[in-house]
Amino acid sequence: MHTLIRNIKKLLLASDNSPKIVKGADMKNLSAIDNAFVLIENDRIVDFGPMSAAPERGAEKTIYATDAFVLPAWCDSHTHLVFAATREGEFIDKIQGVSYEEIARKGGGILNSARKLQETPEEILLESAYKRLLEVQSYGTGAIEIKSGYGLTFDAELKMLRVIRKLKEMTKMPVKASFLGAHALPVEYKDNRSGYIDLIINKMLPEIAGEGLADYIDVFCEKVAFSVAETEQLMEAGAKFGLKPKIHTNQFNCMGGIQACVAHNAISVDHLEVINEEEIACLLKSPTMATLLPSAPFFLNDHYPQARKMIDAGMAVALATDYNPGSTPSGKIPFVLSLACIKMKMLPEEAINAATVNGAYAMELSGEVGSISKGKLANMIITKPMDSVAYMPYAFGTDWIDQVMIAGEV
Repeated sequence: MHTLIRNIKKLLLASDNSPKIVKGADMKNLSAIDNAFVLIENDRIVDFGPMSAAPERGAEKTIYATDAFVLPAWCDSHTHLVFAATREGEFIDKIQGVSYEEIARKGGGILNSARKLQETPEEILLESAYKRLLEVQSYGTGAIEIKSGYGLTFDAELKMLRVIRKLKEMTKMPVKASFLGAHALPVEYKDNRSGYIDLIINKMLPEIAGEGLADYIDVFCEKVAFSVAETEQLMEAGAKFGLKPKIHTNQFNCMGGIQACVAHNAISVDHLEVINEEEIACLLKSPTMATLLPSAPFFLNDHYPQARKMIDAGMAVALATDYNPGSTPSGKIPFVLSLACIKMKMLPEEAINAATVNGAYAMELSGEVGSISKGKLANMIITKPMDSVAYMPYAFGTDWIDQVMIAGEV
């Protein structure tokens, strides 16, 4: 089956030499071909270029993208897509001035989600998560990472990861799974931190590895969750089972989490609402991706990551949604792009690179998605007619996506 997309006003990020990672000043460079075509065979891109080089015939299906932009589908490298219930009650608490940390200390937040998930059957979790997966796909997401972490018991964490495995089987988009057993300390282990960490290391990890349920290990490295030393202990344990680290850190405090993650070859460090000069210097010397989640501080009414400072220093940053029921009940990357530009002073081109090329890197999927390149999956966005790249983050309330293609299928 051949599909030809023709008369594309601008084809973005189309190159057979597309970099795996875009850093610093290079993030503002967005390659573009005017009046272009893309040729797809089954689920893969086989050719692209200016319309003057387009094939005349031979495609069973033709899509006309007149006055439209075509770009790679989003690569959302940080989500909590599997959960049992929403938490709008806590939303009211936040409006009335209760902080995220205060809600967590009262047994709300992650522990609230964990109680509900433990009681919810696997098939119900799968049904709701699949609906969310289709939702984010309609927003242009073509690759996604999904975390456990709302289980916090042996049975419930494995239940979450099995749901993620079934989601992988139900979609043609790449799905990566992260084991986040160390998301919060369960109530029953309130006075026995080492006992819960022992449960993760000696019972959860061997079973997860035995069933092949996870690609990565994650830890919430924060004062309200797990210390740097505990994070290091868990990263080392995960490495023994082949799970690379992708770590929550620096959401509220600078406490050495970034340095520890870099030392343990983390694929990414995620959140970074706070960061200091020493941490920026550390990341500059490493291949670890800084993944920023601006929807979280938007929803929590907190301060945003210093993306401009990071990029100007020469760093690479990725953008992701952090879709979850507590701090970011949205999986809409176009809105994340708008926040990145409006609140973090990223240029539109930088934001698009961050949500495509660098997002793919943060999931080790650079060979499959993130750019329009021969041999990669045909996961693409076709926009409605527009004049410029800047319109995408500018029109934050407009549905400017016309069609989403996953593995060659609209």
